[in-house]
Formats: sequence, C-alpha cells, structure tokens
Amino acid sequence: MQDDQRQFDFDFIVIGSGFGGSVSALRLTEKGYKVAVMEMGRRWTPDNLPKTNWSLARWFWRPGLGLRGFFSMRFFSRVTILHGCAVGGGSITYASTLLRAPDKVWDSGTWKGLSNWKSEMPRHYETASRMLGVTQNKILGPADHLLKQVAVASGAGETFYRTNVGIFQAPEGEAGGLTYADPYFGGEGPARTTCNACGGCMIGCRHGAKNTLDLNYLYLAEKRGMKIFAETRVVDVQPLGAVDGREGYEVTTERSTSFVFKNRQRFTCRGIVFSASSLGTTELLFRLKTKHSLPNISDQLGNRVRTNSESLIGVRVPKSEQDLSRGVAIGSGVYIDDHTHIEAVRYPKGSDVMGGLATTLTAGKPGIGRIALWFKNLLVSFCTHPVRTVRLLQPFGFARESVILLCMQALEGHIDMRWKRPWYWPVRRVLVSSGQRIPTFIPAANQFAQVFAKMAGGTAMSMLPEILFNIPATAHCLGGAVIGASPVDGVIDARHRVFGYTNMYVCDGSVVAANLGVNPSLTITALAERAMEFIPLASAHTWTDRADSIEVSKAV
Repeated sequence: MQDDQRQFDFDFIVIGSGFGGSVSALRLTEKGYKVAVMEMGRRWTPDNLPKTNWSLARWFWRPGLGLRGFFSMRFFSRVTILHGCAVGGGSITYASTLLRAPDKVWDSGTWKGLSNWKSEMPRHYETASRMLGVTQNKILGPADHLLKQVAVASGAGETFYRTNVGIFQAPEGEAGGLTYADPYFGGEGPARTTCNACGGCMIGCRHGAKNTLDLNYLYLAEKRGMKIFAETRVVDVQPLGAVDGREGYEVTTERSTSFVFKNRQRFTCRGIVFSASSLGTTELLFRLKTKHSLPNISDQLGNRVRTNSESLIGVRVPKSEQDLSRGVAIGSGVYIDDHTHIEAVRYPKGSDVMGGLATTLTAGKPGIGRIALWFKNLLVSFCTHPVRTVRLLQPFGFARESVILLCMQALEGHIDMRWKRPWYWPVRRVLVSSGQRIPTFIPAANQFAQVFAKMAGGTAMSMLPEILFNIPATAHCLGGAVIGASPVDGVIDARHRVFGYTNMYVCDGSVVAANLGVNPSLTITALAERAMEFIPLASAHTWTDRADSIEVSKAV
C-alpha cells in the first residue's frame, strides 16, 4: 500500500522529550505535521515534585523497585551515567547551565568538515538561547564567592565567570519569588516566578523559575496540537512494507511504570525521530538492530561515547556558618588551564543523598595503591580527628555544608557501548561499556580542591566509586549514534538522517561527535534546531528523505 493510500496515526513520532525531542516536537508541529511524543517518564508539576532527594520514590527512577521519580543512575564498568527521565527529559533535573561549546569542537571528531559548523551554529545557538530564556546568572551564593577567591589565589582569577542559565531571575534590586505573566513568548507561554536562590534546580524547581522544556518547547507544541504519551516506553519500531521505511513505520509501546498491565499499543507514522538521550537512543537502536526490526543501522552504533572527561570532587565544611546551598545549582565557573573547566555545584538544603558517595580526597594512580592510600588517609583521620571525620562522612547536612566541584575537560577521549550478554547475566543482552578507561584522577583539579578546602576551612573530597572502582561519574553522556560522512563513520549524516532508512532521524546527545568541555544541553538544543530546518513544510514533503539522497555538503 502506498503512503498516499495508507492512513497513519501520526505524521511523526518522536521518541523522548528531552532537549532534542522537545525541539523536534515543536518545529514539526509548527510545520503542519501531526506529531506524537513517546516519553518513558512521568509528567511533573510544582505540586508533585519532591522537597528533597530523600523522597526517593519521587526523586529516583527505578520503576521496578517502585521508585518513579525523574533522576536515574546507570552503572557501567567504565562510567556511571547520571540522567533524567521525565516529560521534559533531563531539563527537570539538570542544573540549567547553558553554555556554548568552543569553536574548536567542530574541528575534531567524525563531524569535521561535513558542514560549515562555525558559520551555521551561532544562529541556532541564538534561537536555542531565546527559547530557553538564557541569561547571565545574577545570583552568586556563598559557594560562588568562594570559587572566585580560590581562583584568584590559584592564579586563575581572570577566568572566573557567571554561568549562563535558563532561569527567570528578578530585576536588579528586586527580591525573588514574584510571579509575572509570560516573560518569554509574548503571552503564549505560562506565567513565571522569579528565582528565590533555593539551590533546588537539580531536584526539580517547585517555584516556576527554571526554564524546563515543559514550560517552553513542549508547552507551545501542545498548544499547537502535539500529543504527549507519558509513562510510555517504546519497545519496537518496524518499517511498514519496504524495509527502508519509505512506506512508514509501526511503533509498539507499553506502559513504563507497570509490570502487570502493560497496555501495549501500536501506532503508525510516516517519519520517526529518536530523541531518547545518548544512553536511551543507543540502547533502543541496539535492541532494534539485534532483533532485526531495524537491521540496517550502522555498525558504528555505540562507538565513540564521550563523557566530557569529567571528575566530581568537592569540599565539605562541617558546621559551616554559611549556607553553601544558596544560589542556583551552578552559578559560576573557572578555567584552571586551557583544557580544564571547574564549576561550583550545589543541591538544596536537606537534599543530602549524594553525600553518601563522598569521601576524603585521595590522589594517586588508579588501582590497589590508590585504595590503600585512601584507607590510610581515613585511618589517620579517624585517629587524629574522630568526631570531625564522622561528621564529614555522614550524609546529613551535606548539601548545606558542601560545594561539589564539577571538573570537565575538552580533551579527546571516549569509550564504546556494546550490546552483549555479560558473564553475570547470560540470559539476555544488555548495554555494557568497553574501551580505554577515562581518567578519574585529574591532578590539577585535586590541587584546586585542596586550595579551596584550605581557604574555606573544610576538607577536600572525592567520589567513592572513582577511588574504589576507578569509575568516573558523568551527567553529560554524549555520542553513540554520531554524525558521520557515511555508515562507515557514523550512524547519521550531517542532517541527522539515519543511514539506511527513509524519514528517520536522531536528535539528541547521541549525535555529538566531540567532547564539548561544557554542559551540553544548549548545544544539543541548537543541533536539533538546525536539523529541523532541513525538514520541509508538511504540504511540501514527499516522504523520500534519505541520508544518501542528497550528497553530504563539505565545508569550504
């Protein structure tokens, strides 16, 4: 049956509602398409968000354990990945830091030379910044002032900056917490309330100040007719008729938060956009490739997964006179060298769960030697300052007394993801990591943390998994379905079209082909804005859009 004879449920189905999916949903809807968004997570409002992350059932996402929150941690042998799962994707739990990647990122990786990135991207960054309400942070909390002092003492004072954030902030001289009519979209958007500096960005803004995607892209798309299916997991995508998908696709879903009544449904569409995050899209495409639903996906799938070469360190000041949780989640940053970038991060007062993963700072090369040194440091600390050591290691009060230092490096390095049966669970395939390990010990960052601790009157800290298992943690997983010139280099082309299929696209962090060295949300949004420009108006679409139908444009 031909496309013009078949009745489709939707023109486009978008899988995932994060930064790439939300952009895709709005721009496709504006072009006249009938669009559905399939989102595995729940819909959140200020009324049902948790007050602290001790409310595990409403903060952590593990539906199999009855935890139906919006924050998740996935543990791999090479990395621990922190990510969001909600209507609005990671925007519900991210720190709202929106920075542009340096120009040099377009000169490396598999996307190099595939477009005039340096001339094209500024316009899309501008659009993304306007939609996400990007502004320079006006709220410097105690942790930000400390960061500046330490930067000056370390010789990096001139690199200190206020972050660009997607947070509605009060005019100069006015207190936060006041509500205004839509300040962003000429009255089309919802009313907003100015930030009160509670530090709660990463456990969900309960005050209406943070520019989450459900308040901009998704909000406007729903007003124009886009439909969101929340708590809905996509379990299969199969072409209808022709194996390349030119006759459309059938998408099978089930309820993500139920283990008895799955409510399995099938939807048909002409085109499809994978936007389930770097981790989610890579995992789903592996599943579909292996079960022969989409067998022509490039064998490059899972290659070149990047983490911004991150390390999490920090400083805790027991019985701190200042509330270090005050401010926005990430209000400032510094560059301690040409490649190394450190930001001051905080959770709101009372949200102390992450304190359970912190321990005393330990240097040294990964392995048994570093573990032995950590144990020695703990033993000496307990013997010389037992009360202070217990106070330091127990989690309660962690958010109020601590500054998390997020260290990122714009250096080349990656791991790979594979779809295989691990030795400990041979009954089915799962996503596993492989390749060279990403360094968990960054000497310059540790030295900075020690100076910070000395000036703040506290103790420098490391993440326990980094010491015991040499496994870094990242909230910025990128790659896995990267842009390339052909299926030999990547999974999609420079227009985000999936090699081997028709009217199929990927728009999320999985397409990123280089370490950005900064928080990636703005770049993901801008890339999705660019990708959607290539899709014609609904009235002009011939539904023959393939990666090999137009020669890839080379930069000149």
